[in-house]
Amino acid sequence: MRAPAKPKPFATEAALCAAFIAAIGPDWIAYAETGSWDVLLVRKVDGFQIGIQAKLRFGVDVINQAIESGWSYTITGPSPDCRAVLVPEAEDKGFGKICDHLGLNVIKVGAVGTGWTFRPRLPTRGDRYSEGDWHETATVRRHSLPEYIPDVVAGAPSPLQLTDWKIKAIKLAVTLEMRKHLTRRDFAHHRVDHRRWVTQGWLKVVDGRYVKDAFPDFKRQHPRVYKQIKADAPKWLPKTLLDEPVATQAAML
Repeated sequence: MRAPAKPKPFATEAALCAAFIAAIGPDWIAYAETGSWDVLLVRKVDGFQIGIQAKLRFGVDVINQAIESGWSYTITGPSPDCRAVLVPEAEDKGFGKICDHLGLNVIKVGAVGTGWTFRPRLPTRGDRYSEGDWHETATVRRHSLPEYIPDVVAGAPSPLQLTDWKIKAIKLAVTLEMRKHLTRRDFAHHRVDHRRWVTQGWLKVVDGRYVKDAFPDFKRQHPRVYKQIKADAPKWLPKTLLDEPVATQAAML
């Protein structure tokens, strides 16, 4: 009789990423779905970056996702200091040596007590032992980080991303919530093209102002970041824009 299959430690790649992020400790920040990575780890002390692609099954798919392209026109482009694949501890398929030759680190996540742990340990600045376990890429420039830490799910299929454009869009949404309308000056201030917002039916023009129509629910998509951006409004929204009078059709006649 065939032995029953062992239960999988993680039901989804998102669960694998969540377990890993919970175990990284206070010295690192996890940017989910950033810079084309499932998780972009950033060391607080110096900004050192590790780009990570996650898979429940260790195979060529995740290796292809994590490896550098090698094209000459991308060699000076933004990239992390190290590249890694994230897999469950049980997924040891003999790819470790291949990954070493390709300059990839393999991070394996396993259970410990009621929580999770992983190996190898993350590199500590100035610690030759820990740094020696990692393949550095000598990147010319690291990935640009969003202004706010993404509140999205790492490793989810068709994931939400917190891009620079999305942050600007949320700032405009906050302005609309506070003032009940937008003007062209608001779009100019954030360097956002206003036409998309009108042609897609997000806004409509009433008395020379842009007001809400079928507007995206950015607050539902990014509840934590939306709250942070709203709290920061005095920093990014000049008082001249907040109190700006808007010419109505009646005033122009």
